[in-house]
Amino acid sequence: MAAWVKEIDAADEPGALDANERAELARLRKENQDLRMDREILRKAAAYFARETIR
Repeated sequence: MAAWVKEIDAADEPGALDANERAELARLRKENQDLRMDREILRKAAAYFARETIR
């Protein structure tokens, strides 16, 4: 089956995402993952430096 036929069939499903929406969703998920990792690194760094100042 041709790719364009599959895309049209998928578009007929209620709530189906088009190619642009899927690409944006993938980009946002990656960005969310990166931000979570950054936040975790900053949390660990803050805890490390907090221990250093107590000594």
